[in-house]
Parts: sequence; structure tokens; C-alpha cells
Amino acid sequence: MTSAGIPRTPVPDDGARDAGAGALRRLAPPARRFLAHRKGVLVRLALWSLAESGQAFLVGHAVARCVDDGFLAGDPRRGLLWLAVALVAVLSGAPVVRGVFAQLSGLTEPLRDALVRRAVDRSMARTAPGGPGGTDRAAVSRLTNQVEIARDSFAGLVLTLRSFVFTAVGALLGLLSLHPALLVVVLPPLVAGLALFLATLRPMAAAQRRALAADEALGDHAARSRAALRDLAACGTGPGAERRGADLVADAAAQARTLAGWAAVRTAALGVAGHLPVLALLVAVPWLRGRGVSAGALLGAFTYLVQSLLPALHTLMTALGAAGARLLVVLDRILGPEPGAAGPPGACAASTAEGRDRGRSRGTGVRTPAVGGHQVPRAAVPAVELRSVTLSYGVRAEPVLDALDLRVAPGEHLAVVGPSGIGKSTLTRLVAGTLAPSRGEVRVAGGVVTGRPAVELAALRVLVPQEAYVFSGTVGDNLGYLNPHVRRAELGAAVRAFGLEPLVERLGGPDGSVRPAELSPGERQLVALVRAYLSPAPLLLLDEATCHLAPASEARAEEVLAGRPGTLVVVAHRLSSAIRADRTLVLDGERAECGTHGELLARSPLYRDLTGHWHA
Repeated sequence: MTSAGIPRTPVPDDGARDAGAGALRRLAPPARRFLAHRKGVLVRLALWSLAESGQAFLVGHAVARCVDDGFLAGDPRRGLLWLAVALVAVLSGAPVVRGVFAQLSGLTEPLRDALVRRAVDRSMARTAPGGPGGTDRAAVSRLTNQVEIARDSFAGLVLTLRSFVFTAVGALLGLLSLHPALLVVVLPPLVAGLALFLATLRPMAAAQRRALAADEALGDHAARSRAALRDLAACGTGPGAERRGADLVADAAAQARTLAGWAAVRTAALGVAGHLPVLALLVAVPWLRGRGVSAGALLGAFTYLVQSLLPALHTLMTALGAAGARLLVVLDRILGPEPGAAGPPGACAASTAEGRDRGRSRGTGVRTPAVGGHQVPRAAVPAVELRSVTLSYGVRAEPVLDALDLRVAPGEHLAVVGPSGIGKSTLTRLVAGTLAPSRGEVRVAGGVVTGRPAVELAALRVLVPQEAYVFSGTVGDNLGYLNPHVRRAELGAAVRAFGLEPLVERLGGPDGSVRPAELSPGERQLVALVRAYLSPAPLLLLDEATCHLAPASEARAEEVLAGRPGTLVVVAHRLSSAIRADRTLVLDGERAECGTHGELLARSPLYRDLTGHWHA
């Protein structure tokens, strides 16, 4: 965890290098079983593809014959006849393609059905009793987007591989039939380029995975930093987060450069396989002519290369580099091992099941007992009491708060600190009774708050959120909204205590009109704080209700509220709020600590870290 309370985003390591090979090993057995049960479809697909081999063979052979046996031999009628044969061979490609696509559905549709069943079974097994638990938020993506990606990528690969194999067979047989010397010239650069391309597949797949991981790590850090901007500013940890972001940017750039290097090698392989055979054939024309290769055979060889072999090779390389990588990743996600469950939105990444288990084995977990000199006697009725409270946003989601125990004495001033998204606002909503715990009890003044009527809750507590509510009406109506019987003298004293006189005078006194849009966020917060101060409720809950105030105004407001009869619980915007409190509750995802400032400095590494940066 960083000093700002933002969990460190993992940087991809060299383990990604073998991820592609591991995925291939995992996927090979189910792939063999899938194809073994569809031998009939494969045989019919191969028969249609043989027609494509014949087509590739006829086109180049007909061009060679029309030149040698027709036009150069002085027989234009025979030359035109061979050109007609080439035309028929080209036109026959349409029914061949139609037959191939008709058989292709016998492979792609069962694959999609099998992947859908697997995705559903996996999601159900995860949420079933005894399963690994956690909300399977990727289930919808797997059932829709990922399954369709796998289906389309598989169809493209089957078409491409089949076309390359049978087209290459037809073209190479055609070259052999024209003259064996043609193969001596064409094959070496063709094989060299193909071998170079195949050699790049594994390292480039690993580079793609590392680049993707680096990009995700950078995006995750940016999202967490954006959500924790107030914590970063309040605790002075912005420079540390900035340095971490710079490291992630540099790593992402390095991985992108590596990926670009392998892409250049792949482009070179495509150039070797796609262009060198033609250049080699041109350069070798005198040598070939000297060995009896006719002009028609040379023209036929160029036809085989340009019209059949090289386009099929280019398509193969493109498909394997793009569709192949997508198919491998998606199939591994659907058919591969169960990934670790992610935490719910807003939960700290450090709050994992493993971390909670480690905490419980030490007898701490994320439990927070009352500690120190502020221990509440068991005979007393606490102002706030949480008994093994657990809150999860979903049936199988990771808990935001897990088995939290807390006792707040009447009249106590408690501050709550921790990273953004760790559960501070959730805690205030639980105490206020606007959110029910998944397990455990929340009590205020000895009574359970869950399920109580709003009128009863309003008499027990006041919750002031970050975005203060101010309505159109008079100043007095806004300030005395929670206490209709407040006297004018009490209202004036509260206004003076919070330093609100300039605003009240500007608005025309207690009877002046309030237009919410004309007030700044800080002014709205001060109005809401005075309103809460005048409330007869014994418990005040401030959920970053002073975040728009200057530090001096915040300190003044909290001092006034702490002197009010009753209990004060403050979700701290600045660490100075924790220094002013009687006790502080530190939520840290994996465990929680509660105590005085001195006690927390001795026990909580996160609190020490936050305090050190705040003082700096």
C-alpha cells in the first residue's frame, strides 16, 4: 500500500513470457476433443478445399500453357482456350466458397454453444454454496462479447489456415509440374519468411500480454489516484503518487517499444516471405532459362506467386498475428483456471480473502475493539455500537467491512480515516440506518437502527454528507430546519460560533432569502453544519462535511461541534481532524485499528505513514 493509502498497482513481470505457452498447453486437450467429435465436418470441409487446390493449380498451369502452346506456338485459338480454362477456374471459386461456409457452421456454432455452456457453468459454480465466492462480474462479458470474439476468431482462423494449406499445395504442385527448378528458387525465401514469422509468435504474444498488463496497471493507478484526490491533497502524498504514475508510464512505454520491435520483426518476415520469392524469380530468370524453363512456365510461376501463394501467405500471417492472439486469450479466459475474485467497486485492493484470513488467525482480522483509556464499561450504553458488522454490495461480493466491532462512548469525538473507497462513507450510512448490514448489528443509544422508521432515526442522529443540502427559503428556515423550536438567540449564537455572520448579513439576516445556486460549496457546508449543531439529536455524523472549508474554518467548526452535548463521528477530510479527536478509527482494508493518536502511531503503519506525510 502506498503512503497515500492507494494500493500499489502490480507491474507486469517476466511471468507473462510463458503465459502463451501455458495457455496453449491448457487448451490443446479440449481442442483435440472438440475436433475429434466433428470428423465428418472436417472431411467435408477438406473435400471442398481440394477443389480450391485444383482451382489454384489450374489458373497458373492454364496461363503457362496458353503462352507456350498457344500464342508463342502461333496457335491463338489454343491460347484463348487455355485462358478460358483459367477463367472457369477463377469463376469456380464462388461455389467453392459457398460450400466451405456451409460446412464451417458445423464447427463454429457448436463451439459457441460449448463456450456459452462453459461460461454459465463457471458462473453458477462460483456463486453456488461451497464455491470460491465473489460476484462474477465478467460473466456477462464472457456470455456475449468474449464468446462472439472466440467464434469469429475461430471461423477466421479455420478459413485462413484451410485456404493457405490447400492453396499452397495447389500452387506448389503447379510449380513442380511446370519445372522443378522453379521450386529451387521460390521455396527458400518462402520457407525462411514463414519460419521467421512462426518464431515471432511466442515472444510477440508475451510482449502483447506485458504491454496490456502495463497499460492496465497505469489505468488502474490513474483511476485510484483520481478517486483519492482529496486524500492525496490532505495528506501531502501527491508527489509519491506522481512518482508511481511516472514509473508506470515509463514501464508502459518500454513495453510498447518492445512490442513495436517484435512487430517490426514480423513485418520483416512478411516482406521476406511475400516479396523475396518474386524478386528471386526475377533475378533467376537467366539461370532458369538456361535450364530449359520456358517463358510460359515463368509467367505461370509468377501467376502462382502473385495470384495464389503470396496472398494466402499474407492472409495467414495477418490472421495468426491478430485473430490467433485474440482467440487464445479469450479461450483461456473462458476455459482456463478460475481467476481470483476481484473486490467490489470501492473496496480496497488489499482487502482480500487471504488478507482477512491472515488477520483472523492473529485474532485481529478487521475487527476493531474499543481500546486504551477510552474503553467503554460494559454496563454503560454506548452511543454507537457495531457488533461483528459485515457489509457486502452483492450476495457473493467481497465485503467492504468485515466483522467490524466498534464501541463509541456517549460524548466521545471519533474520527474515521483511511484511503478513498475503503468504506468510511459506508460506515456512516450503516450508523445512520440508511444502509442495512449484511451481517451483524448496528446500535445507536442501545437500539438497533436497521428497519427503524425515519422519524425515530431523525431523533437519534444527524448525517451531514459531503454535498450539503440547502433549500430555497429564508436563512432562519435553513438553519433551524432540524429544530423548529429553536429560539432566535440560540440561532444567533450558533451563527457567531461558526463565523457565519458575514454570510447571514449578506443574505439580509435570518429573514433574508437563500438561493442555493448563489452559495459556494463551503458556504453551503457551513449552513448544513449550523443546522446539525442546532439539532436536538444526540449523535452527529459528518461524512467529509468540511471538505470545502479552509483548514482554519474546519478546525473552528469541529471544535464547536465537539463542544456540543452529544457524540461526534467525523469522516476526516484532513488528518488534522484525527489529531483533534478523542480516538481515531483507521480503516485499512486488511485490518482496522482504533485508538488515540499516540496509540495509533505505535500500532498502525498506515496511520504512521499518513501522519508523516501530513507533517511534511
